[in-house]
Amino acid sequence: MPIVDADTHVDETEATWEYLREHEEAFKPVTQYPSRVDPGKTPTRYWLIDGHRQMRFVRDDKTTRTTVQTRELLDVQARLRDMDAMGTEVQVIYPTLFLMEATERPEVSLALRRSYNRWLADRCAESHGRLRWVCLPPLMNIEDSLEELRFAKDHGACGILKKGDLEAGKWPADPYFFPVYEEANRLDLPICIHIGSGTPDFVPAREFSLGSFMRSQLPAVHAFHTIIRHQLPQKFPKLRFGIIEAGCSWISFIAWELKRRMEKAADGAGTFSQFARYTLSSELLKSNRMYVTCQVDEDLAYILKLAGEDSLMIGSDYTHRDSSMEYEFPRLLNERVNKGEISQSAMQKILYDNAKTFYGL
Repeated sequence: MPIVDADTHVDETEATWEYLREHEEAFKPVTQYPSRVDPGKTPTRYWLIDGHRQMRFVRDDKTTRTTVQTRELLDVQARLRDMDAMGTEVQVIYPTLFLMEATERPEVSLALRRSYNRWLADRCAESHGRLRWVCLPPLMNIEDSLEELRFAKDHGACGILKKGDLEAGKWPADPYFFPVYEEANRLDLPICIHIGSGTPDFVPAREFSLGSFMRSQLPAVHAFHTIIRHQLPQKFPKLRFGIIEAGCSWISFIAWELKRRMEKAADGAGTFSQFARYTLSSELLKSNRMYVTCQVDEDLAYILKLAGEDSLMIGSDYTHRDSSMEYEFPRLLNERVNKGEISQSAMQKILYDNAKTFYGL
């Protein structure tokens, strides 16, 4: 059975910034190390960007089951061999550094994101279609974002990264972003809401965990809610939206909340009442062209009743060693089929069909 890995990552490296323009060289991220290293602890390093430190993770080959060559795409063929071993036909690649906004200055954001897009496009081109990537639009400037979308479409991208909280100082349903959504609609590039934040948080790494669930996980869930509530699928009639790496168990709560909100709006005769019939049914996601990545140990039997078989995808989180990492997802899903918990057709769609449709592969 063919497999599309809907959520993998790349670790940015020095080569990522080789596409900066001459006048942008001052914005080039520089690797720094702490002045004091605690014996026995995992080494720490940072990207210094615009005067602020951002984590540059030190990965362990054994626990991540990757190498620096595959994590940083220094050896594309080695990554393809990993995919062969996992039974994966296509990987869709998201960034690491840019999951959290790294700067408050539009000119810095433009320089770094434009360089990243060109670097990743060149690296993925060596895979002949097996490595696909998600474009980083410099959303602090809409005209530059539209230019990046067009470049991305012409160079193998299969989606556009968006955050579910404030980005460029605006919420996802703000009309500020409508030109980007319109161009994505025209280019047939889906909007990919990955966990993370569009607002910089220049705090020490040791403090990040204190607010990481609010800052990283919940914005994606908020995006699902606001996309439907503010009728973005109706405004942009071909545009697909994906919620990536946030799990899917929250769908029932958000569907219930939307149902209550829709039914109460203007005594049931308001803006949202026409969509209320889709809520708490398998039509909610499908009718709004919403796709969500799941984890293998969620209550998929229940969620499939609510979300339907046409909207769930799955990814390995390749290169990242965190709670979303799941390299054995094909085997584990098949075990659930053998136990009678989900159907063969549902597994086929989760592993391949839905991601193929969502990313337009």
